[in-house]
Amino acid sequence: MTDNVTEPLRALTEDKAQVAFSELGRAFARIGLMSFGGPAAQIALMHRICVEEKRWVSEDRFLHALNFCMLLPGPEAQQLATYIGWLTHGVRGGMAAGLLFVLPGLAVILGLSTLYAYYHDVGWVAGLFFGLKAAILAIVVEAVVRIGRRALKTRFHRLIALAAFLALFAFALPFPLVVLAAGLAGLAEARAVARDDTHADLGEPDRAEPRRLGRSLATLGFWLIVWQAPLLPLWLLAGEGGLAEVFAFFSRMALVTFGGAYAVLAYVAQVAVDQYHWLKPGEMLDGLALAETTPGPLVLVLSYVGFLAGFRDAGGIPPFLGGMLGGLLAAWATFVPSFVWIFAGAPYVERLRGNRMITAALSAITAAVVGVILNLAVWFALHVLFAEVGRWSIWPPAAEIPGGTAPAFSVSLPLPDPTTLDPAALVLALLSAVMIFVLKQGMGRTLLTAAALGLLWRLAF
Repeated sequence: MTDNVTEPLRALTEDKAQVAFSELGRAFARIGLMSFGGPAAQIALMHRICVEEKRWVSEDRFLHALNFCMLLPGPEAQQLATYIGWLTHGVRGGMAAGLLFVLPGLAVILGLSTLYAYYHDVGWVAGLFFGLKAAILAIVVEAVVRIGRRALKTRFHRLIALAAFLALFAFALPFPLVVLAAGLAGLAEARAVARDDTHADLGEPDRAEPRRLGRSLATLGFWLIVWQAPLLPLWLLAGEGGLAEVFAFFSRMALVTFGGAYAVLAYVAQVAVDQYHWLKPGEMLDGLALAETTPGPLVLVLSYVGFLAGFRDAGGIPPFLGGMLGGLLAAWATFVPSFVWIFAGAPYVERLRGNRMITAALSAITAAVVGVILNLAVWFALHVLFAEVGRWSIWPPAAEIPGGTAPAFSVSLPLPDPTTLDPAALVLALLSAVMIFVLKQGMGRTLLTAAALGLLWRLAF
């Protein structure tokens, strides 16, 4: 199975630099330990190290991989790490890069979940990472500027990014719908250009594609079996409830987590609190606070939910062991599919890089992603700087909304309460921005400086 995936790698890789496996491991261990700030900052960090510093992949190949990962359910940053590892060292490179990107954050979130489950006190965590959140805000803004400068090459792409931002910011449209619309717009624009250019090459069909597609489907089947391997032992040992239910639930979530943790968080909170009673009201927000201040994908918050589920209902297993198993099972169900999609789809997607129609659709999606990241940056800024953020309903006016009835179409904007502005967070965010944009300091130094100042502020006040 592995040979079928890795065999075409050398022919596919146009970048000449040879990457030692140990160097790949060290780089992604570093990325995993420094990947604070959600997908925007994480993708920017990977771009800086893999494209600008190491020159392992070209700019075009990095964006092509990012386009593909944005189409997939699950954490796109981890999928991008897996893709880059796969490009350099095949399946073992993809496994190493993907795991090293996730494991540091997973270890931290499981440790913090243990403290939370026993002591229900995360105040010291908020104090320790107060400054870190302010620095992350500056890092996310820098990521928007960095990625936008490279992805928004034409007026069409800038309009796509603006439309995507407004679709999420004002209309609250679903993320998959925004991505689909951007892809269709890219295809339509490419067809219009092709009609005006009689010499346009849209890509020749490849007679070997049926055989290659068969290999990809076989790889997909193999990794799907690996993904669901824990389910049968869990059913045999604990029946349909308990940990088996935890694993089944997060397996379903892994298939619908388009747009990252924020897109699925509300649904997970509702089901975990109201249906399964794994969490109490408000505890999901505590978990999100923990996940935001740890390295790795923000979707690691699901491991926090899995830990509490196993801790409180493990079917006779000691609470600590049940919590650890629940957290690890949630992580397995969430992150293994990323390896499934990359190992099965990446070889096929790499061969489509020369197809003009596919490239146009994916470049439009990348432009939309800039708008999506900008929306997340604004959302993050509002919630870091202000204690209370409501929404101002433009249409329909609040007075015309029937009680308990959600309108079919609405336009609203986030509206922070200016009296709840946190001056310390604002000062630390501005200081972090000066370090990044003016003084050109690295991400690690900026994070450490802001974290130290934030901790001193909380200890003093």
